[in-house]
Amino acid sequence: MRAAVPSLLLAAAVALGACGGESPHGQAPVSAASGERLTLAERTVADLKPVAATVTTKDMGEARARIGGTLTQVLVKEGDYVRKGQLVARVSDQRLTLETRAYEAQAAAAAAEVARADADLARVRTLYQKGIYAKARLEQAEAAAKAARGQMDAYRAQSAASAELSNQGAVLAPSAGRVLRADAPAGSVVSAGQSVATITSGRPLLRLEIPEAQARALRVGDRIPIVAEDLPGVAPAGVIDQVYPAVTAGRVLSDITVPGLDTGLVGQRVRVRVQVGQRQALVVPRRFVSTRYGVDFVRLMGRDGRAVEVAVQIAPGPAQDQVEVLSGLAAGDVLVGPQRTLAQGPAR
Repeated sequence: MRAAVPSLLLAAAVALGACGGESPHGQAPVSAASGERLTLAERTVADLKPVAATVTTKDMGEARARIGGTLTQVLVKEGDYVRKGQLVARVSDQRLTLETRAYEAQAAAAAAEVARADADLARVRTLYQKGIYAKARLEQAEAAAKAARGQMDAYRAQSAASAELSNQGAVLAPSAGRVLRADAPAGSVVSAGQSVATITSGRPLLRLEIPEAQARALRVGDRIPIVAEDLPGVAPAGVIDQVYPAVTAGRVLSDITVPGLDTGLVGQRVRVRVQVGQRQALVVPRRFVSTRYGVDFVRLMGRDGRAVEVAVQIAPGPAQDQVEVLSGLAAGDVLVGPQRTLAQGPAR
């Protein structure tokens, strides 16, 4: 009886194995994944750092008062467009008006003196021709007339200078552009050289300010990607036009030219990506990535020839149709392109 137990156990095991296994005729054939394939390999890409640039213009023009006095008129406000030489404000100084009147009165008195001196010279010249006066008397009258005329010319010049100084109370726009600031109200007392209005001057651009250690990688002509949401309707990238050869407080300024940029919002902060070096990265064409419920997936070729979906973390790539894989894949992995569904024929 004991000798028969092992034989029975062996027979039962064989029977169970036959029941649990699949029949060779019932196995489904393992089919290889279909679609475009891509073997991942690291490549050198630009190390881009997100920074903020500012919308501005090449220069800023200051409409300054040329004389001191009272601001009697302010003819512009923030946001207005002005042309070069347009009257922006007017400064008046009553003291200059009084000085001009005084010089005009002195010039009038000098003109009367010239008339008297000319009359004396004519009388002396007549008497000299008749032999009554000596030549010295004639020369004395001529000198007096010349001195009176010179005095009149001096007073007239002083009157013209004072009038011109009064005319310099007109504050003119130094360039054509948009008024950014005009915060001095009428009635304010201003000094000579004080700014009355700030006006944009030159073409619009993005001004970038980054630490000097990162600015060493900046080169004129480099392409700078721009976040499209910050500047809708303009080019997706700009070009470095100038790198200023000076360091201020440990930072370097550079100008970025962007096609289609205007001065709608001077001072607006715009996100850009600046190259600060190079690094190794896994770059994949965007067509290999599918997104469902906010999660990105790729089809990875397994050892058994089947494609399995793997969740990955991605970031924008060096080109618009590329993405960088941050996690989920490694160099040497084989990706399979998205499955293509065959169009169904017409129903019969």
